[in-house]
Amino acid sequence: MLDVAHDLLGRRLVRLLDGQRISGLIVETEAYRGEEDLACHARAGRTPRTAVMYGPPGQAYVYFTYGMHWLLNCVTGPEGFPAAVLIRAILPQEGLEVIAARRAGRPRRAWCNGPAKLCQALSIDGSHNDSPLWDSTGALWLEKGQPITEEQIKYTPRIGIDRVPEPWRSIPWRFVMNGTLNEQG
Repeated sequence: MLDVAHDLLGRRLVRLLDGQRISGLIVETEAYRGEEDLACHARAGRTPRTAVMYGPPGQAYVYFTYGMHWLLNCVTGPEGFPAAVLIRAILPQEGLEVIAARRAGRPRRAWCNGPAKLCQALSIDGSHNDSPLWDSTGALWLEKGQPITEEQIKYTPRIGIDRVPEPWRSIPWRFVMNGTLNEQG
């Protein structure tokens, strides 16, 4: 799971929307591991919402939060063990006019610099839940991007889990490419 969170940096997230390819390089991820991780959705065990997390690795876990936002995760397995990596930010590369329209009124640096923002920009929603992210014949998948060296990665605690007790709140399971918009925080 931590290896996947690390290795997703620099990969390309691709969305095929109305026949148009939209993509961006993944520049920020967060890892969540098992029922013992009190910041992980699986902390309450297997539910209809989290069932995909218990499935095979490489599937999309897309969920709705705060009654308004979709978020995209990559299930990391092994099958039966609930672990996933939240894709927190991308640097847009293709379909910039589509992204600009879907994020109208916002500066380019704020198009995809958060997990809900990137889902809005790429039109990712619950219909993508349990989609295979390794299958380029679908509407959403991952591709090789650019290689990232260890020196290009910053490790920090995960974001937005202030109510989670220690040690889970402070574990440095957030991975950010240095020099990107989401380096702070």
